[in-house]
Order: sequence, then structure tokens, then C-alpha cells
Amino acid sequence: QVQLVESGGELVQAGGSLRLSCAASGRIFSDYTMGWFRQAPGKERDFVAAITWSGGNTVYADSVKGRFTISRDNAKNVLYLQMNNLVPEDTAVYYCAQATQGFIATMNARDFGSWGQGTQVTVSS
Repeated sequence: QVQLVESGGELVQAGGSLRLSCAASGRIFSDYTMGWFRQAPGKERDFVAAITWSGGNTVYADSVKGRFTISRDNAKNVLYLQMNNLVPEDTAVYYCAQATQGFIATMNARDFGSWGQGTQVTVSS
């Protein structure tokens, strides 16, 4: 079992940037695809980005392409999400998740078996 702890969420103005981190422990981090999802108030949890075990393949939701970058440091067991040019629609609780395999950058939440508790990102207009 892996433990995932997100950090870095805060209140930021539109146009600003944030970097989220997700620290993993307990299970081998480097073997698995990792992802970021988000859930806005009153909405379902949506896919944001995913990265394969080596970092060689990434996939993004259309709404964040060109603004967000997912990356990982397997030596430190940390997943990152660099978010630039934030807009109010990015306001949500952001969750990191670990998939059950490492070779496909999947967008399907059902492919992720472990989840963190989330970190709040609020973008003011």
C-alpha cells in the first residue's frame, strides 16, 4: 500500500502559478504511472494529467494543455504538477493518485488504485 500526501495548494490570483507536490511512501513509487485529478465544488472528479513510471510519456486534459506540466522525481519519490497561467476555473481540490501499472499514461480514474487526501487550489479573478 502506498501513502500519498499532496502539498502546495493555496490561494492565487488569475494568471499566477503554483507547483503542487505529492510525496509517496510505502510502495515502490518508480514502478507505477502517477496522475493528478481535481474536483471542483459540486462537480465530479476530473482527470488532469498522468505520467508513466519513467516520465517518458505524459497525457493531459485538454483544459490544461500548454499550461500545466506533470513531472516526477523517482529518486525522491515525489510527483509534481507545475501550473501556470491559472484561471478561476482551475479552482478545485487536487488529488494525486497511483495507477496499478507503469507503462500507460492513463486518463481513467478506475486505473488508479491509491489516492491522496487532496490539496485545495483557489484561483481568484
